[in-house]
Formats: sequence, C-alpha cells, structure tokens
Amino acid sequence: MLEAINELTRMPADLQAQIEKAFKEVLNSGWYALGPQVARFETAFSDYCGVPYAIGVANGTDALQLALLGLGIGEGDYVATAANAGGYATHAIFSAHAQPRYAEIEPDTLTISASTLQSLDWQGVKALIVTHLYGLMAPMPEIIELAARHGVAVIEDCAQAHGALLDGRKSGFWGEVGCFSFYPTKNLGALGDGGAVVTSDAELAGRIRQLRQYGWKSKYNATLEHGRNSRLDEVQAALLMEKLPRLDGWNDRRREVARQYASAIIHPEVLHPAILDERYVAHLYVIRTRHRESLQRHLGVCGIPCDIHYPIPDYRQPSLIRHFRGFSLPKTEAACAEVLTLPCFPEMTNEEVGQVVDAVNSWKP
Repeated sequence: MLEAINELTRMPADLQAQIEKAFKEVLNSGWYALGPQVARFETAFSDYCGVPYAIGVANGTDALQLALLGLGIGEGDYVATAANAGGYATHAIFSAHAQPRYAEIEPDTLTISASTLQSLDWQGVKALIVTHLYGLMAPMPEIIELAARHGVAVIEDCAQAHGALLDGRKSGFWGEVGCFSFYPTKNLGALGDGGAVVTSDAELAGRIRQLRQYGWKSKYNATLEHGRNSRLDEVQAALLMEKLPRLDGWNDRRREVARQYASAIIHPEVLHPAILDERYVAHLYVIRTRHRESLQRHLGVCGIPCDIHYPIPDYRQPSLIRHFRGFSLPKTEAACAEVLTLPCFPEMTNEEVGQVVDAVNSWKP
C-alpha cells in the first residue's frame, strides 16, 4: 500500500550499500566541506548537463539567489518569472533585493512560454527565471530568442527537471545559468539539502564560486559583496556521485508511470499533463480537476496519498500580497485552484499504479 507520493525508504539494497561505503570514506577522510568529493561531483554533474562548470551550493534556493547575484541583479532591478511554482524563485528575487514581475502561464503545460511573455512589461527587467515545472522543460529556444531581443539574462530553475531533454540538450544548458536542487525528493536527491549552479560562462562561474563562500578570492580575503556561506558538503556530494549514474534510468521509470496514468485514467473531470516525452522527467504527475476537494476526499477514502503543488500564486501569499494588490493572472490562478499531484516515483510497482488508476476512475464528483 502506498504511504506517500514519493517513498524515499524504497532505496535499492545495492545503492544503500554504495552510499554506506561512500559515507564511511568521507567520515574517514576528515574533510567534510568543499573537498575532493565536491570537486569530483561538480565535474561529473557539469559533464552530465553538457556545460563546462558546476558549482555545488547548500540548496536550490541559494542556487537561484547566487545566480542572480552573480549576474549583478540587485536593488532597483526586476526579474520576470512565473507565480505558480511554490515561491522559490520569488524568495530568491527578494533576497537579492530585486523585485519579481510575474508572467502568465500556458494552461496546457503550466510553464511560461515566449507567447505568454509577449505581454510582459519588460521595462527594468534584467533577468528571467524559467521554472521547468513538475519536470517539464519549458520551450527554451523561443524563450532564449525573446529574452535576447530584450537584453535579458535567462536563469533556468531546474530543481524539478534533472535530465530533461530538448533538442538533445539537457536542462541547465540553455540559459546563462541553470540552478538545481538536490532536496531528497528530487529526481536526483541527496540525504539532506544540497544544490548546484551550472553555466558555460567561466567568469560567471568564478563569481558564483566566490559568492558561495563569503565572497573570498582567497581565504579571508573577501573581494565580492553579498557573499555568504552556501557550501555543498562532502557527504552529500559523495552520495550524489553514487546516485548520478542511475538518474536516467529513474527518469525512464518515472515517464513509464506517467504514461500508464495517462492511458489508463479515463475520467471526464480529469485533465492530464500535455507532454510526456523526453522533455518531461515526471518529477511530479500533476492532474487538473475543477472538483479538487472532492477528488482528494475520495482518494483519501481509497487510501491513495495525494498533494497539491502549488495552491497559492506567489503574489497572493500573505507575506507578499501588500506588494501586489489588484494584480491578477487568471490562468495562473485557475491552475493553482485545480492542480492535484498523484504518486509518481521510480520504485512504484505497476500494481500500485493500477490502484491509483482504479481509485481515480471510480470517483464520482
């Protein structure tokens, strides 16, 4: 019986043994922060993403904020982004002392696109954060072209899209910088917090490396403002190194679960994700229904876990609403009111997928 939408205790025995060995190696090394394990993982992850540089940091939100600071974004600047992705980009923007400017989303993909960005007020916008929501890569070639016309840097929020592919290029390749989270539930997850920034720009990579450790050019010699302590530790790097070779296989299984849902859940009140190809790594399988509370109750009775990612547009959050009075994005608000997440993780059995399918199909609104 399923207990959660992502059951982290179902770790394969051989992987657990590899992780225990890696942990002991770090423990015995006496080097626990910004050491050889981090350097090894940074090289492997940059190679995986197809870019020259990766910088390990403490978490995915720090990755976004350090990317903004590395690009010189700060007070008086605007950063365009979507408002339906949990608030992580918004938090990073405010932490960099900039201001968010929200773009509408496409109803079928729930991401921004070049089309939705056409109506954006670009005055004062210095950067664009594109979130590959639920594991689906946004249409990057068109977005990159549009941003270039406006002279705006593009930051990819890849926290949910490790390994997603578009035109043979992985997430993180497209923008000036890509930002990843390794929170335990991610497609590539650590056993705690962790993150990374990837880029093809050597100068930008150098600035972000300084910013993650107090702005130091050398030890105790801080030459950049706004530095902080945001280091990926050796234990998490070593564990991620063991998991990275399995990532593509895990993504394939996630897509297979998603395809089973899409073909077998047949209900007139349920809308499925529009894209299930290699652009989508099925970090979350999110359906839409106008009767969400009714379906939630029904799934609870059936013993099927579900969740909502994400119920409140950023500009409607109680801590932020004073900044955005009168502002509205109808398609964003409709999505936030209708999305519902079903269980989807690589270790799910086909029998469990069938149980979820049967529960949804038996629902009577």
